[in-house]
Amino acid sequence: MRGIRFNIHDVTLHADAIHRGGGQIIPTARRVLYACQLTASPRLLEPMYLVQIQCPEQVVGGVYGVLNKRRGQVNQTVPNLGTPILTVNAYLPVNESFGFTADLRSNTGGQAFPQCVFDHWQVFNGDPLEEGSKPFTVVSATRKRKGLSENVPSLDKFLDKL
Repeated sequence: MRGIRFNIHDVTLHADAIHRGGGQIIPTARRVLYACQLTASPRLLEPMYLVQIQCPEQVVGGVYGVLNKRRGQVNQTVPNLGTPILTVNAYLPVNESFGFTADLRSNTGGQAFPQCVFDHWQVFNGDPLEEGSKPFTVVSATRKRKGLSENVPSLDKFLDKL
């Protein structure tokens, strides 16, 4: 989680000091903070690679095709002076990079050579709480892999006990 701040406006604790421990505070605070996260329009961040691809000019179309198919964003294409080789710089989501090299080589006849380096985190477009969106499928798959129910709990689950 990034860029999160919780403002606490009002707290009423038990008058007796023995009842003001973690047993009273932590479970209640946990439910409140979970409910706050669900109502705050959460978004996922995905890691992005900076990909540098060196290839001859005649296979650049195949490189662009593979990048577009995998949600890649081309930044620049730089010719290497004195050679027929181009360097294509692009951003590629890490999740889309599995099998990228083999796909790139098959679409360029083995003439493109990629190098991937982690560059930054980027907001994954879409609402992870909206069924049918790409972030929702990622959240559901992650929850299933971790042994949780596939659906994100509703807000009622956290507000019932308050």
